[in-house]
Amino acid sequence: MTRLATRVVLGLLLVVLVGCGSSAGPAVTKVDAATAVGMLGTRTVLDVRTPAEFAAGHVAGARNLDVEAPGFAAQLGALDPAGAYLVYCHSGRRSALAAEQMAKAGFGDIVDGGAMADLVAAGAPTQ
Repeated sequence: MTRLATRVVLGLLLVVLVGCGSSAGPAVTKVDAATAVGMLGTRTVLDVRTPAEFAAGHVAGARNLDVEAPGFAAQLGALDPAGAYLVYCHSGRRSALAAEQMAKAGFGDIVDGGAMADLVAAGAPTQ
């Protein structure tokens, strides 16, 4: 009976630990460029490159928040964490970084669209 009780307790402990681990925060969804382009009309699009990169051309309707600028966290604070967001950058490195920071800040619906060149090649309009 002691062995059975130990197994039951260990099983319950495992269930609790797995359940707690799944509530660590929202996950970021990484999608391919074609899928991201299909989402453009349904999400707030964030270009997380520098203002100079943004000025040189960006996905139409995107909002610029430089992930490497000191004020990035404050800019996130001005956004609705319950909103739906699509994040992109030049190569995909900064979009992943921004999406991770957004998830840690409590944003619940974040899609990492990756690189701008891939989005444009998949048909994203630019301005």
